[in-house]
Amino acid sequence: MTPSTLPAAGAPRSRLALYLDLVRFNRPAGWLVLLWPTLVALWVAAGGFPGWHLLAVFVLGTILTRSSGCTINDIADRDFDRHVKRTARRPLTTGELSVKEAAALGVVLALVALALVLTTRREAVAWSAVGVVVAIIYPFTKRFFSMPQAVLGIAYSFGIVIAFAAATGAVPPMAWLLLLANMGMVLGYDTEYAMVDRDDDLKIGIRTSAITLGRWDVAGVIGCYSACLLLTVWQLAPLGLGWPFWLGVLLAAAQVAWHYTLIRSRERPGCFTAFSQSHWMGASLFAGVALGFALR
Repeated sequence: MTPSTLPAAGAPRSRLALYLDLVRFNRPAGWLVLLWPTLVALWVAAGGFPGWHLLAVFVLGTILTRSSGCTINDIADRDFDRHVKRTARRPLTTGELSVKEAAALGVVLALVALALVLTTRREAVAWSAVGVVVAIIYPFTKRFFSMPQAVLGIAYSFGIVIAFAAATGAVPPMAWLLLLANMGMVLGYDTEYAMVDRDDDLKIGIRTSAITLGRWDVAGVIGCYSACLLLTVWQLAPLGLGWPFWLGVLLAAAQVAWHYTLIRSRERPGCFTAFSQSHWMGASLFAGVALGFALR
């Protein structure tokens, strides 16, 4: 949401509008960046199309989990968000929603997501519990950990582990290496996000990768994206997915180059555009994997 689209201070908003704003309903990029790597893992684990049941579980579960995670994040950050231009009008920060209301919504969304996972294997349920713990811990790491985006990377990549567990009942080394690869992706785009808020974060004492990397922030972003692609190729090239996979990798690599042009000046609009469009890298990789399996 850009400053021009923010509701005027004091303008009343309906309860539904506040809840939708809390879970970032109008910003699908936040759940798309979780969805694509999860679907890649699901296709790889299943050896192709995983079936409509698992597909529905992971698409809906990803949206619900991300929405629940937003409530956790805003509860933890409500006292900081008022000092950041981009977050100053979030419902918890303005007081339009109470912590109790936000927590209740987050719990309900998490329980619905859990109900979906319960329709799969017990191994997937067990790993989901671990993922929830990491997601709860993440917002608080900004207070003491110099690279909280690394913790976010684990939380945002845990769908990969759950997908393998749901499809096969096991989590092989490939799953963990794909998780590591996606951590590079998350570190890349969330550092771009942190570059938008760097001035505000410095004032209020929040720790971020953009602050920690300093003048190496741009190089760090491009390095993380590149590491993600290299690890992904290392793990998936032996599957013999043919030209669709390589085309997907090429498209993702082209976007890395485009991101460099957006963030090299470190200006807020360019960094935010890079973050908001980062999900297309994951979409390119998934399209290559899905089409590769379909044509293999």
